[in-house]
Amino acid sequence: MNLGITRRVLPAFHERLRDELTFPLSWGRSATRDFPAWRAEARAAVGESLLQPLTPGPEPFGPVTLDERPAGTYTARTVEFALSRYGRTRGSLLMPRGSGPFPAVLVLHDHGGEFGIGREKVVRPRSDPERLAPAEAWADRYYDGRFIGDELAARGYAVLAVDTLGWGDRGPLVHEDQQALAANLLQLGTSLAGLAAHEDIRAAAFLASLPEVDERRVGALGFSMGAYRAWQLSALSDGVRAAAAVCWMTGLKELTAPGGNALRGQSAYFMLHPGLHRRLDIPDVASLAAPKPALFHAGGRDHLFTAAGVESAYAALRAVWESQGAGDRLTTRVWPDTGHTFTSAMQAEVYAWLDVRLAGRPAAGVRRT
Repeated sequence: MNLGITRRVLPAFHERLRDELTFPLSWGRSATRDFPAWRAEARAAVGESLLQPLTPGPEPFGPVTLDERPAGTYTARTVEFALSRYGRTRGSLLMPRGSGPFPAVLVLHDHGGEFGIGREKVVRPRSDPERLAPAEAWADRYYDGRFIGDELAARGYAVLAVDTLGWGDRGPLVHEDQQALAANLLQLGTSLAGLAAHEDIRAAAFLASLPEVDERRVGALGFSMGAYRAWQLSALSDGVRAAAAVCWMTGLKELTAPGGNALRGQSAYFMLHPGLHRRLDIPDVASLAAPKPALFHAGGRDHLFTAAGVESAYAALRAVWESQGAGDRLTTRVWPDTGHTFTSAMQAEVYAWLDVRLAGRPAAGVRRT
C-alpha cells in the first residue's frame, strides 16, 4: 500500500479525495431552489474562501493622470489610483475621443510565466519604450500580433488594464518564488488568489466610476489566466455586465487529473481559493454570473485543458443559464485547430459579441452555440 505521494506530486490517495468532492452547494444539488437566494448563498461561500472582502470598501480611488498621449481615434493615459486599502497602482487607460459615456472593458492580462510585463501584454506601452519590444513579442506569440486593449479602444470602448501583484510595475516576480509569495500571504491571513480577485473587483469599480464611462455597460475580457479572472469577476461583481473568457474553463476533477498543468504548483496559486471546492466546482463559481451574458472560447488543441474537462464544464454552465431562461445569453465554442492562444479569428468573434452585449450594435457576425 502506497501511503505517500505519486511521481506527479499527488497524494497516493488522490482519487479518494476527488471522489469525496460532491460540490453540494452547486445549483441543482443545493437545497436552495430560488436562484437569487442560491446565488447570494454561493457567492458568500466564495467570499469566505477569498480571505478578502467580497465588496470593495469605501476608500476613494484618488485618480491621477501621469501621462497622456494621442493614439489614433483614442487617447492613451497612464493613471494611478488606489487599487485597494493597501496601496496605489498604475494602470493603462484608453479613452475614445468624444463626450461619451462609452461602453467599457476591463482587460485582464494572462500569466504565461512572463512577469516583466503585465498590462503591457494587452495594451501597447507608449510611455515605457523599454517594454515595447517584449510586449510586441508577447502579442506575436499569443494574440496574433495585436494588443487587444487597443483593438477595443479603436472600436469605441474605454479600456483599463492593471498589473496583477508580481507583474510589471508590481514586480517582476521570479517564477519559482510564486509559492513563497502565496505561502507568506496565507501566513498573513489572506491568499494570493483572493487578493487578486479583490483587486479585479476594485479595478472594475474604478473603471465604472469614470465620468466618460457608462457604468451600465462595463464588461471584462481575458485570455488564459486573464480568462479565469474575467469570468470570476463577472461571478462576483454585479457591476460587470458581461464577460468574455478565452482558454480557461474546465472542471476541477479534470484539472487535477495526473499530468495536469495545475499540479505543478507555483502558478496555480493565483487561481486557488482555500477550501472552495469542497462546496463548488469551477463552473459552479462561473455560473454565479448567470443570467448575465457570458462567452467562453477554448482551443481544441490547448494542452492545458482536456477536451473532456472543457465539454463537461460547458454542459454545466449551459444547464444553469438555461434553467434561468437565459440560454441565448451564453456562448460557448471550441476551436478545433487552435492551441493555447487568442487568435485574430477568435478576437473577431469576441469583439462582435461585445458589440452586441455592451455597445448595443447589430448582431452581425456573432456565432451562438
